[in-house]
This record gives sequence, structure tokens and C-alpha cells, in this order.
Amino acid sequence: MFVVATAGHVDHGKSTLVRALTGMEPDRWAEERRRGMTIDLGFAWTTLPSGGTVAFVDVPGHERFVPNMLAGVGPVPAALIVVAADEGWMPQSAEHLAALDALGVAYGLLAVTRADLADPGPATARARAEIAETSLGAVPAVAVSGLTGAGLPQLRAALDRLAAQLPAPALDDPVRLWVDRSFTVRGSGTVVTGTLGAGRLRVGDELELAGADEPVRVRGLHSLGEARPEAAAVARVAVNLRGTPRDRLGRGDALLTPGRFHHTDLVDVRLAGDPAADLPATLTLHVGSAAVPVRVRPLGPDTVRLRLARPLPLLVGDRALLRDPGRHHVSGGVRVLDVAPPPLGRRGAAAARAQVLAELDGRPDLAGELRRRRLIRAGGLIRMGVPVHAEPVAGDWLADPAHWRRLGEQLTEEVARHAREHPLEPGMPVDALRQRLALPDRVLVEALVRPPLRIHAGRVGAASANALPEPVALAVQRVRAEYGDRPFRAPEADRLVDLGLGPREIGAAVRAGALLRLADNVVLLPDALDDAVRVLAGLPQPFTLSAARQALDTTRRVAVPLLELLDRRGATRRLPDDARIVVT
Repeated sequence: MFVVATAGHVDHGKSTLVRALTGMEPDRWAEERRRGMTIDLGFAWTTLPSGGTVAFVDVPGHERFVPNMLAGVGPVPAALIVVAADEGWMPQSAEHLAALDALGVAYGLLAVTRADLADPGPATARARAEIAETSLGAVPAVAVSGLTGAGLPQLRAALDRLAAQLPAPALDDPVRLWVDRSFTVRGSGTVVTGTLGAGRLRVGDELELAGADEPVRVRGLHSLGEARPEAAAVARVAVNLRGTPRDRLGRGDALLTPGRFHHTDLVDVRLAGDPAADLPATLTLHVGSAAVPVRVRPLGPDTVRLRLARPLPLLVGDRALLRDPGRHHVSGGVRVLDVAPPPLGRRGAAAARAQVLAELDGRPDLAGELRRRRLIRAGGLIRMGVPVHAEPVAGDWLADPAHWRRLGEQLTEEVARHAREHPLEPGMPVDALRQRLALPDRVLVEALVRPPLRIHAGRVGAASANALPEPVALAVQRVRAEYGDRPFRAPEADRLVDLGLGPREIGAAVRAGALLRLADNVVLLPDALDDAVRVLAGLPQPFTLSAARQALDTTRRVAVPLLELLDRRGATRRLPDDARIVVT
């Protein structure tokens, strides 16, 4: 199947032509049939000579219903432009063509209707000249009469040729189904319709409803009036949603593959149309089937920032158009450059941003995004529409290679600075480093650590983390020289000071494993525990505190906390009568 939207001035025979081609009535409302004028979108389909199927989205031509027309054209890849031979090129012909050009529609066909009422030559020549100046370029033209049927076989053949020119649909892409109609079917519930431009839909699929937190599930699928287990792009589809109230969604909403789209109310775009400086402060953005008021902030000659009245699921590279509804004027097309732009809070930020945007072309670019954002999660890029084919530096974080190298250098400098300023600490805390480097996640700090640095006990320091600052190392040597032959005698507080061991120095020595702290100002050499167990194991079991103190040749000040530490480590066990045994 391929899908084509009609376009053209009111009463030029768009619906009549669709009716003649398909045998179906595209005007769904009784008022449309009574007035003979299309008001809202119509849908019909037929089989082409090749056996393929074409589905038509028939749009209204009156200027009052241009928003409805844009909702139908937005998601459709090709257009059938209709011009009446007896009236020729008209105002809405021009506005519809401007809309197609703004949206970047590149495939189309010209049908000159009412060829039974006037010579189609002049209307054909004028219309082809106008169309040739747009994204559609040179298009084939067929003169037809919906009343007599003349030219319809040629038009069917031209539609077949147009279908063969269209690029193959991206079947592996995520689904973004812009809703152009929603209604309730008794016994089935809520049904929405739209043009599936990419991806696949299956019964049972779980989707996101744009702007809502709760998922929705596909209960049933219809395409061309038939129930189907699956629908693949490009196709007109009707989706029956399980348990979703009718008032939850309508035209302009979208059904999405979960986790694949960035919902944004702020975008930077490039204009193709009126200069940025000439745009009014408020316009309407048309994208897909959505029409959203926006506030416009010019940045460069052809770039602007748009603040949307409500978030939309947009991707880098999306095409949309800006329209001034008050003047019935298409201000031009836009191409989305950035769906997560930085704030512009500082003086000169807008001008700097314009320079950045001048280098962007709207095509997803992983290297460029990493260079501009420096660090970003892979999922964030995917939701922007940027394919990810790089290895994360940590977790799911991606980094610009040059920025990552600079971070590694800065980390080394910060650790060295901290060591100079805090010589008794065994390294710089990981969280302090994260803040210094302005990193969003501590796993990034951990990934940046390289030899000769290492992480130990939540700090980053030299790989020889047990090495002590020279003054502390000398003090520990003095303790070992003075108490080495009396391993269970602890220096008194004043003696510790004389040896050069204040609270900070003791802390550094304990963290490095050079001293063993039993209590405040009670320290022993680190091998004292193993030695104590060997001595105590030689006592008659069980033994008392007094017997332990005498065997260890120490004081109660040392023996009490020493035995309590051995209890906690399971080397000894305290009995109900306060005696102890060595646990073997």
C-alpha cells in the first residue's frame, strides 16, 4: 500500500476524483455531502493496475479548514495536487502547495480536473510551473474528468508509477502514529486512525500515548476495512486501544514505541521561508497531525527557538511548518535541529547558539551531538532520533572522546592537588571528585581512574595507598623501635604527642594499616592481634582478664579493649562468668 493526500483549491473536484477512482464516498459527514464541500479529512482506497493499493487522504480545500488539511498531509509521503481546468491556479492551490513545500514533500502528481469543461493546457502549464519551484519539482500531469471518466485510466497508471518511485519504508524504525481521528465503537471501545509512516504495529503491542505516563495496548488493528494481526508502513490503520477512554486522546496526539521519542516543548529549528526577523512572536506549529501554538525567539538569520504550548514527540530532522492563522499565511517550513537545546540565560548566549546552529543540517550526527553535549546517556540520544553505534565509557554514558581525555587529565590534577592540601588523607573522596569535575554520575569518576591511581574505600589516590606521608611514617618507625619488644604496651597520650602522632596522624596511620586503634589514644602495632591470640591460646582455658593482662604483659587500659576487639572478630568468646576462651 502507499498513501497519498489530495491538495488543491476548494471545489476543484478533489473528492469527486477520489470517488471516481475508488467508488467510495470520502466525505464522512452528512453536512459535507449536503453542502458539496469537504470539511474534514476523508479516507478511501482502491487497487491499481499493478495490483498494489493506494489509500487516499482527502483534505478540505476551503481556507477555513486549512488546519484540517494540514493534519491529513503532515504524515503522508506523497501528494495528488488537483487543479480545475476551468478555474486554473487559485489562492488555496498556492497555500496547499506552500504547505507541501514547507513539509518537504518530494513525491507528487498533478491531476487537472474538469477537462470536459475547458482546455486543460493553460491550467496544466501554470500549475506545473508553480509546482516545479517547490520540493516536489517536475511532476507528471494527467487531465481527467470525474464526471465522464476521461483520463482515469491514465491517472491510475500515473499513480502506479508514483508508487514505484517512493523510497522503501523504514520497517525497523520506531512507531510514531499521529492520530487524525478518534471515535468509539460499541463493544470495542476507543479507536484511532492515522497514517503509519514507519515501523510495524501488531495486535498486543504496548505503546506510549504521547504526553501520558500510562502505556496503552493494541487490542485490534484494521487496515483498508479489514482486521489484521499486523500492519507495516506505509499504511492507513485503525487501532483499537484496550481500556483507553475516548477523551484521553484525539487529533494531534501520537501513539509511540515506548522509550524511543523525546517529549519536548522547546526546539531549535532552521527556517525555509520567511526570515527569522520577520516572524511574529506567536505562530502555530503543524507537525504530523498536531497543531500547537508556539512562541518564536529568533536566533540567527534562518534559525529560531520555538516554545511549544504543549510537549510533542519530536526527533532531530523532523519537518514541520509554521503558519500564521490570523493572516492565513504559511510562514515557511522548519527542520528540527535540536530537541533538547541548552538554556540561553547568559548575555550573548543567543548569538553563540546561532553560530552553533549554523553548522547543523538537521541530519542526526552522533559525533556532533557528543561534541556539543560532551556527556549524555545513550537512551537520551536514541530518544532524540540519533542512532548510537559507539561504546559507552561507563554504564550507558557516552562521551565525546576529546572531552573524556580532558576529564582524565583534570582528575589526575585534582587528586594531586588534594594530596598536597590534605597530605594525611588517603586520597580524594569520589563524590568530591564528581563535584569538582561537574559529572552527573559517580560511575563516570570510577571509569576515569587509571593507574597509577586507584579507588580504595571510596577515595581516589595513588596505587601505593598504604604509603604514609613522611612525618607519619617516621613517627610509626619510632613506635616500632620503642615498643617492638613490648607489643602489648601502648604509648600514653603525651608520649604519642612526643612521637609526633596527633589525632590526624594516628588516623592516617590507622587507615594505612600501620597502626591498630583499640580506643581513643590507645594504639598498638598492626600485628598485635595475631600475637595476642597465640599468647592467649597458651593459657589454661578459660582464662580471666587478669590472667590475660599478665600473660600479655600489659595494662588494663590495653587489655580490656584488646579482648573486646578479639571478641568482636570471633577470635575469643566471652563466657557468662566473664572468663574467655580462644576459639580455634
